[in-house]
Amino acid sequence: MTTKKQNSSVSQKERRKFLIGATTVVGAIGASGVLIPFVASMNPSARARSLGAPIKFDISKLTPGQQVTLLWQGKPIWVLRRTPEMLVRLTDTGLLEKLSDPDSQVKSQQPAYITNTDRATRSEYFVTIALCTHLGCIPNFRPELAPADLGSDWLGGYYCPCHGSLFDFAGRVFKYVPAPTNLVIPPYQYLTDTVIEIGTSPPA
Repeated sequence: MTTKKQNSSVSQKERRKFLIGATTVVGAIGASGVLIPFVASMNPSARARSLGAPIKFDISKLTPGQQVTLLWQGKPIWVLRRTPEMLVRLTDTGLLEKLSDPDSQVKSQQPAYITNTDRATRSEYFVTIALCTHLGCIPNFRPELAPADLGSDWLGGYYCPCHGSLFDFAGRVFKYVPAPTNLVIPPYQYLTDTVIEIGTSPPA
C-alpha cells in the first residue's frame, strides 16, 4: 500500500522533470531567436544589394534593336542591343555636327576604358544610366527614323519628355538642349561572352 509520503515524493520528482524539460525548451527557443537574426545579419539585405551590389544580365536574351531596363544602385539602367544600322547612324556626318560632345570629352560621363565613338566595350551592346543629365527624368527610347514630332532629320535615339533634351544611340547629347552632358555610362564588364556585370570594372 502506497503511503502519503511516497506519493508526495513521486509527485515532486514528476514536477522536477516537467520544470527541467520546460526550461530546456524555452532556452532552445530563446537561443534560436538570437541565432536567426545573427545569421541573417551576415547576409546583405535587399536594400543593400539595390544600393550598391553589382548586378548580372544575360545579353543573349536580347534581340537586335531590343532594349531592357535594369535596376542598379536605385537607378534605371538600359542595355540596348544595337543593330548594324544603328551603329552606322552613329558616324553620320550630319548627326555629329548636331552633337555637343561627340568624342566624349567630358571624362566624368563614362569610365576611362570607354573611349570609342559608340561608347561601349562592345559596339553591339550599349549600357547606360537611363537618367537625363538635366534634371534626372527618364528619356523615351525613340528608335524610329524621322517621326513627325522629332523632325525629318531624326536618326533615332532618346528623347526626354520633361524638357526636350535629345541623345543619340550612344547617349551623346545634342547641342542647344537643356541637358549639359552625355548620358552617364556605369562601370561594367563582361564575365563571359553572354553575361555582363554592371557595377564592376574589367581588370586593368
